[in-house]
Amino acid sequence: MDAAYASIPDHHEFDASLHVPYRSDAKAGAESRYFTMEFEYPYVTKEQSITWRLELLGADGRVIDHWYGVEKLFKKTVTTQFFWSGRGPRGEALKDGIYQVRLTAKATDTVALQAAPVADVATLVERALAKHDTEIITQSWPLQVGSVAAPKMPGFAGLPTKASKALSTASTTSTASTAASRQTVAGAAPPPVAATASLPYTVYYGNLHSQTNHSDGGGELTSCVGAQNPQSAAYGPTDAYQYALNKGLDFLMTSEHNHMYDGSDSTNTSANPATAKNLYQSGLAAATSFNSSHAGFLGIYGMEWGVINNGGHMNIFNSNELLGWEYNSSNQLIADTFTTKNDYAGLYTLMRQRGWIGQFNHPSTSGQFLVNSTPFGFTADGDQAMVACEVLNTSAFSTNTTETETSRSTYEGACNKALEAGFHVAFTTDQDNHCANWGASYTNRTGVLLPTGAAFNTANFIDALKARRIFASMDKTSQIVLTANGHVMGERFTNSGTLTLVSNFASTSGRTASTVVIYEGVPGRNGTVTQLSSTATTTITPTVGEHFYYAKITQDDGNILWSAPIWVTQSNSVDTTPPTVSAGESGSSGTITLSASATDNVGVSKVEFYVDSALKGTVTSSPYSMTLNSTSLTNASHSLVAKAYDAANNVGTSSAVSFTINNPTSDTTPPTVSVSESGSSGTITLSATATDNVGVSKVEFYVDGTLKATSTASPYSTTLNSTTLSNGSHSLTAKAYDAANNIGTSSALSFTVNNTTSTQLITNGGFESGTSSWTASSGVISTGGSEASRTGSYKAWLNGYGSTHTDTLYQQVTIPAAATAASLSFWLKVTSDETTTTQAYDTLKLQIQNSSGTVLATLATYSNLNKGTAYVNKTFDLTSYKGQTIRVYFVGVEGSVTATSFLIDDVSLIAQ
Repeated sequence: MDAAYASIPDHHEFDASLHVPYRSDAKAGAESRYFTMEFEYPYVTKEQSITWRLELLGADGRVIDHWYGVEKLFKKTVTTQFFWSGRGPRGEALKDGIYQVRLTAKATDTVALQAAPVADVATLVERALAKHDTEIITQSWPLQVGSVAAPKMPGFAGLPTKASKALSTASTTSTASTAASRQTVAGAAPPPVAATASLPYTVYYGNLHSQTNHSDGGGELTSCVGAQNPQSAAYGPTDAYQYALNKGLDFLMTSEHNHMYDGSDSTNTSANPATAKNLYQSGLAAATSFNSSHAGFLGIYGMEWGVINNGGHMNIFNSNELLGWEYNSSNQLIADTFTTKNDYAGLYTLMRQRGWIGQFNHPSTSGQFLVNSTPFGFTADGDQAMVACEVLNTSAFSTNTTETETSRSTYEGACNKALEAGFHVAFTTDQDNHCANWGASYTNRTGVLLPTGAAFNTANFIDALKARRIFASMDKTSQIVLTANGHVMGERFTNSGTLTLVSNFASTSGRTASTVVIYEGVPGRNGTVTQLSSTATTTITPTVGEHFYYAKITQDDGNILWSAPIWVTQSNSVDTTPPTVSAGESGSSGTITLSASATDNVGVSKVEFYVDSALKGTVTSSPYSMTLNSTSLTNASHSLVAKAYDAANNVGTSSAVSFTINNPTSDTTPPTVSVSESGSSGTITLSATATDNVGVSKVEFYVDGTLKATSTASPYSTTLNSTTLSNGSHSLTAKAYDAANNIGTSSALSFTVNNTTSTQLITNGGFESGTSSWTASSGVISTGGSEASRTGSYKAWLNGYGSTHTDTLYQQVTIPAAATAASLSFWLKVTSDETTTTQAYDTLKLQIQNSSGTVLATLATYSNLNKGTAYVNKTFDLTSYKGQTIRVYFVGVEGSVTATSFLIDDVSLIAQ
């Protein structure tokens, strides 16, 4: 079976995405921009007509303008761009402000659509969208017109992150003069700031949804165009964790499809249950092993349960056993525990009994997670088991590794439906990576808040998910934290009187908030979430009853953040009785445990732990306990106090408990390191030799004082594209770190770069920016489909229809008159169903034309006789055209019977 058709039940669904530039990149004063729509329907067996409607909405939700279209789709992903003038329907200038662009799209069998009465495009589209016989996709993105005043935001310096903590530790380590002084500095609380003094949390960023070769993921980037045959790809969980770590993620979950552990997308009746169960256990072991040797990173292994068809995918984060419904020919269950396919109510009950938690993955507003035929049907067990809902995903089959993927989908409407049904879920954003680019396709991250000082381990991470201390961000450098009357997002509490909601925002990359919205809903109402306010700080008196609130912030670059909701039970009664609480501690070195027993006449909402009067962490559910790295405290006697809060914010304080820390003497010896370099042009190699009395944890390479790469294993080396450096002399140094964060720095080494100056004349030669800079027939420049690009996601695909057809592709360039050489190259792959070895029925010509379209030369002609299985490089000397403006022109002509595809990628024209 072809890899592209490996996972039909799991990926056979229509999908539509919309990319809207938040701000125009045109010249000053112009608001025009392109809206990019991408339509995909993997494994569809008949040609589909995609009917779509684009609408421009004002701030009040009113439709200002609309446009319609129909696209034909079959096998290939279809990408189309719509040019918007930046003006209203009558050509008038729009008022400065924030607008929304909304896409509504639907796939209909082309034959069925053609059988409908003849109508203009608008009528045809509206008529098709009025029928809810197939899935209708809605996507909406904001855009800014003109100048918009930024909202007033509360002072918020941002919570510490793993990166900021590491930087702080490195700084204090390098300046402390003794081991004792280092321990004192490391154990001190971070400098207080008004907005964060009551928020003792550290933010960890990562991805909670991806696949490896334990199911249908892990595909090689150069050939990955879709889901892989189960267990066939090159890369497994350990590869994924290392890749994500290298890309700067703090955590990654590999969530494998539960029904593929038999090595099949259907049911493998010859499967050995022991093999399937052992594979799942090997994944759990791989995560444990990787975490033990990579402090500061958390690999999570679990399953993606269910199928799309009449079901819905959901992650189970912490199951220690494989769940399934498939049996082999000997009637043996190919799993540890039987779960009925698509029985979500039964699965929720099992999860609640076992203490497992889950996430709704890329949910739809209809037809998924059915309980008693109701989408997002609520059960009390489900409310305990489900903690998260994906609000945004990037393309599952993206091969982008530069965090610039534009194909992404939002599911806020579906997540709101879950919240209104009564589920207490927080928003996440993931990448659903099936190709080997875990966490690298875009800058989106899920942020998880752990108590500052708590060990970054699986137990504490799961506790944070259970507490719903989560936010979703399209920007890995930003964070959003919603608070209400001293409570933090994720909490549930009872309130009387006024309620003040505060949307806190911070960015370490200089981004600012463009808009902020607080939304309100009612759990269990099954109604509609509504906008409460457009201010960061909002004070209201809620009506008596149940409510939830969440904040949504759009940055000045259009990237969006969603806070976790906060759930409020509004009451008229006033509780004045504080909780009673007692504290305890165990351990004197390594990981110690702080614990508390707390009771209240109404209910305990949270317990805070203070060591020597410094807040170390907060726990919101029983049992009230947390772990703490003892090296953050000095070797001495310390005092522990616990504070217990109820929903009315009454506080009970425990008696002080004394305990002693006795850590082994710290390692204070830095590594020794020396460097070398080889090469002066092209790809150069930077190398280091490093030793330490205990062990080297990593080596960093700096060129002219700028960090270029990090190596975590010997031999310590990296390669560098020398064209990123100027011609001339440069300085190389290396820093070697040990586990105690001692740093050794090498002597500086001088080396020289001498690259030949060359100019790339072809723009967007890999087609990764779609049709930008190219003129092509409809559908030629595309991503997806059964044919892979050579690199990246896009390629040019000419012909392949099996009918009389002509496709063209060209780009116009000017070769400088002063050029001494001009070399054209491209990669070509020819696939054909023709069997002849003598007749050229289908042809591709490479021509050079002048700017008027006159053919100056035909450089080469290819045909079905050149078919093969791989891309082949073609090069041509164009020096004779220097000083001329020419078109590099491809024309593919296909006969009427048998299909031949001409695939072109990575076009380059280098002038020297």
